[in-house]
Amino acid sequence: MRKHLLLPLFFIAALGLHAASAKSYQVTGAVTALTDTVITVTKGDEKFEIDRTAATKIDGKLAVGARVTVHYKMAAASIEVKAPSADTGSKAAKGMSKADQAAEKAAERAAKRAQP
Repeated sequence: MRKHLLLPLFFIAALGLHAASAKSYQVTGAVTALTDTVITVTKGDEKFEIDRTAATKIDGKLAVGARVTVHYKMAAASIEVKAPSADTGSKAAKGMSKADQAAEKAAERAAKRAQP
């Protein structure tokens, strides 16, 4: 009986672990440079330099000039936390973009106009 109660908890925990993984991306384009550790793919005017390892799966013959689709995930190499600025109450210090700040100011002006 206990096994039947623990089984749903196991599945919920497994789903939670899966949801925490990094998002997958892909890029399709021509290989413009290739080394044992990096592949450079050009798509339009953009260049994508993507690390590769011995574990990277390669289907087909990989060479400069080949058209490829690379599936990859982004991972942080390091994170540096900056000290808050002296003006900790400013919207910029709170991480708001300029567009968000402008939208908030417009909403404040509209609210003031609506007041009697």
